[in-house]
Amino acid sequence: MKGLFGDSALGMSVKNPRTVYLHLQSLLGKKHDNLQVALYQKRFPEHQLQEDPVRGTVYFKYSEEMQYTAEELLGMVLNYSRGLAQDFAEQPIKDAVITVPAFFNQAERRAVLQAARLAGLKVLQLINDNTAVALNYGVFRRKDIDNTAKNVMFYDMGSGSTTATIVTYQTVKTKESGTQPQLQIRGVGFDRGLGGFEMDLRLRDHLAKLFNEQKKSKKDVEGLMDDIDFKSKVTRAEFENLCADLFERVPQPVKDALSAAEMTMNEIEQVILVGGATRVPKVQEVLLKAVEKEELGKNINADEAAAMGAVYQAAALSKAFKVKPFLVRDAAVFPIQVDFTRETEEEGIKSVKHNKRILFDRMAPYPQRKVITFNRYNTDFAFDINYGDLSFLTKEDISIFGSLNLTTVRLSGVDGSFLKHADAESKGIKAHFNMDESGVLLLDRVEAVFETVEEEKEEESTLTKLGNTISTLFGGGSSEPTPNVTEPVQDEEEVPPESGTESQDKDNKEEAEKEKQEESEKNAAEEKTQKTEEEAGSKTETKEEQENKTNGEADAEKKEKPKKKSKISEDITVELLINDILDPTTDQLASSKKRLQDLTDRDVAKQEREKTLNSLEAFIFETQDKLYQEEFQLVVSEEEKDQISAKLREASEWMDEDGYTATTKQLREKLSKLKSLSKDMFFRVEERRKWPDHLAALESMLNTSTFFLRSAKMIPVDDQIFTDVELNLLEKVINETTTWKNETVAEQEKRSPQERPVLLSKDIESKLALLDREVNYLLNKAKFAKPKAKAKAKNGTSSDKSNGTSEEKTTPPTEEDPPAKSETPEEVQPGEAPPTAEDAAQTETDGQTPPTEEATTTGPTEKGHHENHIDDEL
Repeated sequence: MKGLFGDSALGMSVKNPRTVYLHLQSLLGKKHDNLQVALYQKRFPEHQLQEDPVRGTVYFKYSEEMQYTAEELLGMVLNYSRGLAQDFAEQPIKDAVITVPAFFNQAERRAVLQAARLAGLKVLQLINDNTAVALNYGVFRRKDIDNTAKNVMFYDMGSGSTTATIVTYQTVKTKESGTQPQLQIRGVGFDRGLGGFEMDLRLRDHLAKLFNEQKKSKKDVEGLMDDIDFKSKVTRAEFENLCADLFERVPQPVKDALSAAEMTMNEIEQVILVGGATRVPKVQEVLLKAVEKEELGKNINADEAAAMGAVYQAAALSKAFKVKPFLVRDAAVFPIQVDFTRETEEEGIKSVKHNKRILFDRMAPYPQRKVITFNRYNTDFAFDINYGDLSFLTKEDISIFGSLNLTTVRLSGVDGSFLKHADAESKGIKAHFNMDESGVLLLDRVEAVFETVEEEKEEESTLTKLGNTISTLFGGGSSEPTPNVTEPVQDEEEVPPESGTESQDKDNKEEAEKEKQEESEKNAAEEKTQKTEEEAGSKTETKEEQENKTNGEADAEKKEKPKKKSKISEDITVELLINDILDPTTDQLASSKKRLQDLTDRDVAKQEREKTLNSLEAFIFETQDKLYQEEFQLVVSEEEKDQISAKLREASEWMDEDGYTATTKQLREKLSKLKSLSKDMFFRVEERRKWPDHLAALESMLNTSTFFLRSAKMIPVDDQIFTDVELNLLEKVINETTTWKNETVAEQEKRSPQERPVLLSKDIESKLALLDREVNYLLNKAKFAKPKAKAKAKNGTSSDKSNGTSEEKTTPPTEEDPPAKSETPEEVQPGEAPPTAEDAAQTETDGQTPPTEEATTTGPTEKGHHENHIDDEL
């Protein structure tokens, strides 16, 4: 069966719901024991949801042969969407920007990326729905954005969820593009289960209850059955009563967004509706009361705003398009922190202290890089990456959220790095994190950083430098610079610790005091050094005083040599243990890709069969009809007509009985036999259709070629640029073509239309091409030919005599020389245009100007095939 999508799949779900999969979004990144999975199973009892023994996620089991994960099914949807885009763009598409809900956590975002990978798509970015909507809104109101911040709330209620987003629009200055508009996500509130789909389910259950109360069927069903008619009226008041608890949840995302942004409704200038479910009047009524505004904004396409915003972002990220910059600063909805433990000893008692460092707080902007520095470790250790404080979520939300632990990071090689750089000062173990444009957290690398102090050599005197330079020039030294053994490493921003439990606060305080003390000691040493250098620099001594100093005193007063600090970094081996949802293994990915490719191949094969079947049906019906058309009856005999008609009738009967179950190969063979049987008939008709235009083009070309040849022969000998061989060859081609045309047309007129024609369109085209080639050759020669310059007469010698000399000795006339008079046409000087067609025509009548190439372009060549060629050349 071919894969169906959209409305086609929805229609199939009525007849066979087990073959249709809906609302896959709620299953992505979820384990089998998740409440969201249980809710899905309750809503769609026709599906069997099984647990993956390795990953703990769910998959659909239709049969032993047909089993699909949510990522695989989403991959099919993405592949289908890519196909639609390719048909519209008429070119292949491999890159994409994909929209996801803002409340998707790390596991859910990785699941979307995996689905895209299965579909063969390169994801430029995962962009949040609300961010894409905000971008679409801002792009079309670019002129209204200035350096004054403007806060807008978007309330998006779709089929499955609701999101309220507060966005700040403002122009900012950038190094790359100057002043540009920017949107910044300030606050997000959401309800994962509030949407139009839940309202549909309430209405469905209500109608099913009414149907069952009629007691017309013995079975309890959720829909109509047994051909029993059902009609019922549901008033708006009844509908609102059915969904009363849903409407009560409408204001909560607004409150959560304001809380996250630390704003009040007074700071929000406008509330704009997005999503299909916002069209429900009761939703607008409750929301308008909650936001305390006079009206709600409806000036955006509620269905396409997110897609259009994603398209703009894709164009901005792609190298194939150029759009005006619009800066986007998204925000992480869920905080992420690093947790680690450390053994401590106080008054002889050993204990383990738990510490945490916030990486990304709630609503922290991204993309952004962060660095965590561990100062008290010199051996291998581990730390955890977890979600931070999620107290702003309800208990139900947290249970749906999944694992709060993301990854355990195990580091090895720490002790080895300390042994290797024992003589250097440790600057800690630095872990570099990156939350990319898709909102996915990555651990880029971990490194041990050390600092060494080296004494710099005293600056060489000018004479010493000069001596070294001279030595180098004469081979006494090397011009190669000394390689730098230790590359300095830039220090990166440290993430400040967050206050937590009492023990954590105490530990953080101890670390802060230690760092403060080290910093004070470092500053004191630097101040002392600086003071010494200043005192030494401020002393001025006379020449006599310097000469009277003893060697010991001079040594004592020497300045301390300056010290240079260098940083060394050593990469630490990292092992990641994923705690939330395991990524598919290489084998699983390969198996999924093969399964999806098999489905794609099957769909392609099915499409090919349907195409062949349609072609066969169309050929049968069209050919049966053409047998009775006048132009076909003219070329086909009664015997041939009966034979073709019988085969067509036989094929039509076969189609009704066996054709719809036949293979693609069988259908192709049947179509091929029918085409072979009737190809002579179609050939004769097609040839007769082509004759008029082809013969007219050939006749026009012959006329033009003949006129050109006659004009070329009339050019005076002194100005002739064509050789006799060239002109004779053109004349031969014209004569042979004329003879062939006359003889072949005469022979064709003797033949019956039912016979194979001797006048063939391909032969006419061949003759046309030959004539066109010969004429164009001469035209090109005329275009680039240089006129012959005539020499000035000397000592009364006539110009005719000078023309007899060689071309190299010919002297062109100067500006001072008067033009020579003769009975021949006016001489063309170098750089001037050659004689025109009008001149050629005149020569034929009154013997004035000889013809040249342009004559062929203005002659009677209105219908000739060669006319386009000549125009192109000129």
